[in-house]
Amino acid sequence: MPLALRPLESFNLPHHGDPKENPFCVIMAQTNHSCSACIQLQQKLEEEAHFDPKTLRCFAGFCDSAVPVRVGDNVIAFLQTGQILTSEPTSRQFSETTQTLLRFGSQVDLKRLEEAYFQSRVVTEKQYESIVSLLQIFAQHLSLLGKQLLLKREAAESPVIGRARAFIEERHSEPLSLEEVAKQVNISAYYFSRVFRKSIGMTFTEYLARLRVEKVKQLLLNPGKRVSEAAFEAGFQSLSQFNRVFLRIAGESPTTYRDRHGLISA
Repeated sequence: MPLALRPLESFNLPHHGDPKENPFCVIMAQTNHSCSACIQLQQKLEEEAHFDPKTLRCFAGFCDSAVPVRVGDNVIAFLQTGQILTSEPTSRQFSETTQTLLRFGSQVDLKRLEEAYFQSRVVTEKQYESIVSLLQIFAQHLSLLGKQLLLKREAAESPVIGRARAFIEERHSEPLSLEEVAKQVNISAYYFSRVFRKSIGMTFTEYLARLRVEKVKQLLLNPGKRVSEAAFEAGFQSLSQFNRVFLRIAGESPTTYRDRHGLISA
């Protein structure tokens, strides 16, 4: 199956040129009207996949799915796959597709198109749902990497803050105080607090909480990891504190987060 990482508002054909592009879709891309219909589908897919993964079908019955990739609260891209059928193609379906193409005014080699249509890859609904679930996990990894890169970039302006951030990341799972980190970088707690907030854009306490929440999200990618285990492993000292902080930062409870991303073990 083709796979693409597509930026926001890039309403082109996401799998065009991919070695795994469906031959039927290759032929469709050569006609203006069917190409336009596909681009309109990409636009609708982006609109509906802004919060959760979404699967839509084109006029020919092929699935196309988009999974949002976030950094913080912002969607930065979509993982996209598709161009497959979830049931064996039939002559009736192909006939309906050709009638739609005729209404479009498209001129294609119907014999070649029919061969490509009936050679298209078919997977079951359940198999396809599993594929999209795997993409969700991949998207979570990309989101975590993006968040880490963003935090590193924000801290890059100050060597002192860079050393402090490295120390915090190394020791975030332990009880950690602002005074301890300030001592580690050899400045006063008062000055460190001011410099840290100016450089990172948030307080030390908020930064540490967000770092721990991101660590919990990463740990929850393991279906066998209990929420309480992930919380303590990330450095939270109590479940009540963890639940309160996670809800404030993630906008939902850890259980809802795990349910929504399909990360509960079978």
